[in-house]
Amino acid sequence: MLTGVVGYGVNTVAGFVCRIIFVRMLSADYLGVNGLFSNILSMLSLAELGISSAIIYALYKPLADHDEAKIASIMSYYRKAYTAIGCVVAAVGLALIPFLDLIIADPPAIRENIYFLYLLYLANTAISYFFSYRQSILTADQRQYIVSGYSYVITIAQSILQIGWLLLTHEYIGYLLIQVAGGIIYNVWVSRKAAKDYPYIKTRDAAPLSREERRSLFRNIKALAVNKVSGVLVNSTDNIVISFFSGLASVGIASNYTLLSGTLNSLVTMVFNGLTGSVGNLNASTDEQTRYRFFKALTLANFWVYGWAGIGMTFVANDLVAWLFGGEYVFPLIVPLLIALNFYSLGTIHASYTFKSTLGLFRYGQYILIFTGIVNLVLDVILGRLWGIVGIYVATLIARLCTNLWYEPYAVYRYGFGKPFRLYIADSFQKTLVLLLAGVPCWLLCAMLQFSAPVNTVLKSVICTVIPHGVFCLCFFKTEEGRYLFLKLSTLARRYLKGGR
Repeated sequence: MLTGVVGYGVNTVAGFVCRIIFVRMLSADYLGVNGLFSNILSMLSLAELGISSAIIYALYKPLADHDEAKIASIMSYYRKAYTAIGCVVAAVGLALIPFLDLIIADPPAIRENIYFLYLLYLANTAISYFFSYRQSILTADQRQYIVSGYSYVITIAQSILQIGWLLLTHEYIGYLLIQVAGGIIYNVWVSRKAAKDYPYIKTRDAAPLSREERRSLFRNIKALAVNKVSGVLVNSTDNIVISFFSGLASVGIASNYTLLSGTLNSLVTMVFNGLTGSVGNLNASTDEQTRYRFFKALTLANFWVYGWAGIGMTFVANDLVAWLFGGEYVFPLIVPLLIALNFYSLGTIHASYTFKSTLGLFRYGQYILIFTGIVNLVLDVILGRLWGIVGIYVATLIARLCTNLWYEPYAVYRYGFGKPFRLYIADSFQKTLVLLLAGVPCWLLCAMLQFSAPVNTVLKSVICTVIPHGVFCLCFFKTEEGRYLFLKLSTLARRYLKGGR
């Protein structure tokens, strides 16, 4: 977690500086190209079908037992699967080339050939599958900090090179080539680290998995595949629909806001990824009551971070975008509000998803999530035609509210803890009231500020930090999970201030 927070902080600063230079040096159409192709390739990642999560879950027990032969067998299976996936992604990606004209409503005002740029994005994605499978053993062995650390080194160096290139040349093609090279270097580096620390995974004659083991893996993979499909339909189609109805320039403008939400979401996700291996170990070695107490504490931490960030995103985003990228990139307040609500709705179930995946509850709710994706896609088209970008973000929010926003925690309560779901409903209702109690005064105070964008950004950030934290402390300080979090945080703070471990 510490590696994730510190490294991501430095990486975020470098990324934002790079983004500012990008906006200043290139047109909004280039931002649109970046956002659109990223969404298309996220859809191609469907080929992965959640195999990595199933493999990580399968590795927990053999790693705890130091069963090197079993680990080698699982990793051999994983390598073959990912090699096939890389080939499928490349083939499907190439097959999509004739349809790019249908997705892009108006030809973008860029100098480079749009098809060549797409091929570079595709190559960067497809190549990663031939190396990235080895990362899973580091994650399962509670060593995600290594993967994160390598990622930060590469992406920070990549951002510095991209900034220099844009300042010197104002050319997009070199910027993209640096990104492709960075992705390849990162994947090779992590792959070699895993092979060095676990040399037995390099064997080519590992015993094949038994029939029952393959069946168990396939059951989990099937359930995760459904989750993956629905996730892509909900999270990776907005830019495609925006491009179709409003053009690439609108995708570029919206991407400045989604960059903020994506940055915050990635930071918090990094923290939860750092906990995944530990939660998996907790679930395998403690009783149900201990697991439930920790789940409640993790849920509160989840709410605290996403609630605070969501409030800040709503009221600070417009001034921050105006300051960093220019006033012409600012949307009405309704857009950052909807983006913040989508950010919060996706993030608020992080704790539930962490427990669901580490408890092996992959199959529960797999088909209801397909409904989420279908609802989102249908509403995207209907509401996008009626209200444009606003309608597309409303569609995503409705789809989540109707399905996985409630079912993920339901599965954990019902099948993981054997407790009535009404406990979670009551807790969520209470947290929603607390969020409103913190958000309304922030809105009233921020509306009074009429200074320049930089001054507004600073003042609103202070308001949207002090008030939510104050309200949350007053409301949760005396709860069992609140006391647990405060105790753990104060203990960690004392240890690090003393230079201990």
